[in-house]
Amino acid sequence: MTERAYCTQRLDHLGIVAGICDEIGLVNIIDRLVPAPRRQVTIGQAVKAMIINALGFVSRPLYLTPEFFANKPVELLLGPGITAEMLNDDSLGRALDALFEAGLTEIFAQVASHALRHYGIEHRFIHVDISSFHVHGAYEREEQPGVIRIARGYSRDHRPDLKQVVAGLLTTYRSALPTWIQALDGNAADVKAVPELIKAYVQQFQEGEEPYFVADSALYAEENLQALSEIKWVTRVPERIGLARSLEEAISVAEMRESSLGGYRLLEVCTTYGGAPQRWIIVYSEAARKRDLAALEKRIEREAEKIEKEMRKLAKEEFASAEALSAAVGRKERGWQYHRVEFTCVANPHYGRRGRPAADAEPEWIGWCIEGWQVRQDEEAVERARARCGKFILATNELDARALPAEEILLAYKGQGVGPERGFRFLKDPMFFADSLFLKSPRRIMALIMVMGLALLVYALAEHKLRQELQARNESIPNQVGKPTQRPTMRRIFQMFEGIDVLIIHTPRGVERHITNLTDLHRRILHLLGPAVEKCYLGPT
Repeated sequence: MTERAYCTQRLDHLGIVAGICDEIGLVNIIDRLVPAPRRQVTIGQAVKAMIINALGFVSRPLYLTPEFFANKPVELLLGPGITAEMLNDDSLGRALDALFEAGLTEIFAQVASHALRHYGIEHRFIHVDISSFHVHGAYEREEQPGVIRIARGYSRDHRPDLKQVVAGLLTTYRSALPTWIQALDGNAADVKAVPELIKAYVQQFQEGEEPYFVADSALYAEENLQALSEIKWVTRVPERIGLARSLEEAISVAEMRESSLGGYRLLEVCTTYGGAPQRWIIVYSEAARKRDLAALEKRIEREAEKIEKEMRKLAKEEFASAEALSAAVGRKERGWQYHRVEFTCVANPHYGRRGRPAADAEPEWIGWCIEGWQVRQDEEAVERARARCGKFILATNELDARALPAEEILLAYKGQGVGPERGFRFLKDPMFFADSLFLKSPRRIMALIMVMGLALLVYALAEHKLRQELQARNESIPNQVGKPTQRPTMRRIFQMFEGIDVLIIHTPRGVERHITNLTDLHRRILHLLGPAVEKCYLGPT
């Protein structure tokens, strides 16, 4: 009787990840860019392994990578001869060191640029943003050019107790497709970091290829506008700019034209700020006005409550003169936007001894205190604030309205909330290994952030390709509740592929491998994702 041995390995959605890596030539590009001595696992394969680990969504750190791959078809995902034991922390750590020495941003730019060209993705607009990742443990500062400083800074994770590293991310228009990612000092400020990211990214372009850069209001500072005078940008004008507030208050909705986008009204003016001639697009939205008015009423109410507390506290104090008391109230009043206070004060004489003073006794000193007060709304200030509700101003240094119409500026800025913000949400997902960085070397943390960016790139490319193919073929697949959609998330696709296994049968004649639990829907999705992905599940076509 012939004996057979059976075992299974978990493939799930990891074949999709490996297939997209293969389609964009990730391993070959990295191995070409990163010189390294001959080893069992090349630098490119190590990076691919880290990406697969990251997109496995099992929240397993790098040093447990062998454990992650222990029940996976490693040779199918990474290449012949590679085993889970080879993917140890020493192998991956040396790969991170080699990536740092070769130049992290340059490697990422090469991979991303090749991938975008391969998929024919144009990037006329590039969105720019930064965020922070907190870290645990002690870190020695490396006095080496190009090495970040891990430090406390403004924490977007609301963890001011922890040190952090800041990451700058550039993505294509209205997507989370990253074109550039860079690690920055933990206390890096947006106002300085954003223009430096843009200038570093622009250096890789040839003349005439530069896109428009879209950023939030942190970009809009006089020194930045001068530094980026040769680069085209779109940003929001902060309300701290006096001219912006004045225009929002003075221009009525009736003076603005209806936008072809629907739900917006626009008015365009030309001005100069920070020595940079520019176009300002004043934007009005009725929906935004309703939200702003509700928020304004809450601010007015909270300020009135705050003033009452401050006045009760002041009423317990005595001052040397009525003028000193008025000055103290005036100092408080400078911090109030929507209210003013009317108050009365009373003199409180103090004598040198207890008891009722004699009729002709002179007080040793007189203290002045608040006897009563009334908080009143500053109607003029409130009306000015209401006039600004629903309005904001976008600026660009593209002076040719035909090259960049006002509607396109608005669309580009609205995409700011889709690209980098979605990318950072992905990178900070609790199931992603970057939620809390754990490496002890700043250089390796910088390299890991680059790998995180590559994982985001692979994820976003897979999602982009599937959506494009569904729309091009006018097909759909079921979403979570069974309704047809042409815009599935890749996370949903990954969930659908749970339970796909490789059945391995050892026989006297050799080893047989079979992919189990594939349905017709799985096969259709694989076909839409292309031959490189199909190969991981169905073999060469």
